[in-house]
Amino acid sequence: MTNAKYARLTTGLVVAWFIFSLSTSALHVFRNDSARLGVSVGLAALIPVVAFSLWMAASAGFRRFAMSLNPRLLTLAHTWRTGGFTFLALSAYGLLPGIFAWPAGLGDVFIGVTAPLVAWRLAQPDHKKRFLLWNALGILDLVTAVTLGTTAGLINPHAAGMTAMTVLPLSMIPTFAVPLLLMLHIISIAQARRWPERQESAAPGQLRPSLA
Repeated sequence: MTNAKYARLTTGLVVAWFIFSLSTSALHVFRNDSARLGVSVGLAALIPVVAFSLWMAASAGFRRFAMSLNPRLLTLAHTWRTGGFTFLALSAYGLLPGIFAWPAGLGDVFIGVTAPLVAWRLAQPDHKKRFLLWNALGILDLVTAVTLGTTAGLINPHAAGMTAMTVLPLSMIPTFAVPLLLMLHIISIAQARRWPERQESAAPGQLRPSLA
């Protein structure tokens, strides 16, 4: 299968996934009035990532397509995470627990604000290590948010609940946006690991070894 066909297939799957998450959210499948996200949200976030990982491991064609994607565009997709300040606002109104909202919100804002700069300056072989580090921080932010979202009620039973994250529109974040962005980070890291290590320039006044 060509990259163009994989592009159409992948786009179709992402659209179908979005519609499924939106529809099930509208039917309150993910609603949870406790102080945690709940099993249904956890499964909705985990299953697509597992399916993606298995597809990457099993299909050389899909890996080739994934490796052909523009790392700058993959990075720019994280810009929308500047919307993480919404978590802070909801926490201020008592609609989300602070133990979740502050780490998740500030982490998202940091990744979102820095994404354009990283896409412009670091998404290239000359900055391989820093690009890998930024993507690792992006994954850490997502994992931290999901972990705190599922354990907030255990850490502080008297804090605000996580109901807002289990109903529309915020339910689309853990059931669609988080796993999708995690996949983009994984692809970016896989791409960067194939980049050649940066060659250090010769010291001033020192001639490079002749190739003759």
